[in-house]
Amino acid sequence: MRALLSIYLWLIGGLYFGTVAVVGSLLTYIIPREKLDPWLKRWLRFLFRLLFSRVDVEGAEKIDTRTTHLFMANHVSLFDVPLLGATIPQVVQGVEAKEQFSWPIYGWTIRRLGNIPIDRKNIHSSIRSLRKVEKLLQKGRSIIIMPEGHRTLDGKLRPFKKLPFHLAKQADVAIAPIGLSGLYSLKPKGSWMIRPTRLKVKFGNIISLDTVRSLSVQELMDRTRKAIQALVERP
Repeated sequence: MRALLSIYLWLIGGLYFGTVAVVGSLLTYIIPREKLDPWLKRWLRFLFRLLFSRVDVEGAEKIDTRTTHLFMANHVSLFDVPLLGATIPQVVQGVEAKEQFSWPIYGWTIRRLGNIPIDRKNIHSSIRSLRKVEKLLQKGRSIIIMPEGHRTLDGKLRPFKKLPFHLAKQADVAIAPIGLSGLYSLKPKGSWMIRPTRLKVKFGNIISLDTVRSLSVQELMDRTRKAIQALVERP
């Protein structure tokens, strides 16, 4: 029964997401991203209704939409990106694995939305990508990045990479920690099954610019990891 439900959810969810991706990408040619973004968020939010999964958001009022942020969240599932896109109360661009930009439809969509590819297997290429991200942050564009670099295998936080924290200090930008809960139950890495569940996106207290400046890269990474860990709810 669960397998049949998963097949149904992949079909209906995939068809809906593909339609939203194509329509949204085409609209970027004629509508500025800032005006299109509220519609994209509504459409992405509806995706989770189709998956019979309730989305709760807590702490979004902590985000000053007039300020540039480097959002950091735990990396759990393929559904991280649409969930974050639906709930972050700002126009954001994401940093995603290079190979995802070659996926049919999805790759075109994330390019149209301005996401930045990163080659996780090549440190020099990763540094070049993060320099592009740094320039975007300095221009006032908020960015979302997953400091673990890879999805969790067991629902727990993986070790963080240092590069995102070098980026925060070099770009001189505040960090907005986010905890994602429920996605590991919805669709964990290594499984094709989808299990409808309750999802939660919890925004933590901003790690201020003064704090980013005063801490070392290691201290900043530890501080952010602790903040995200506290935001993630146990199943």
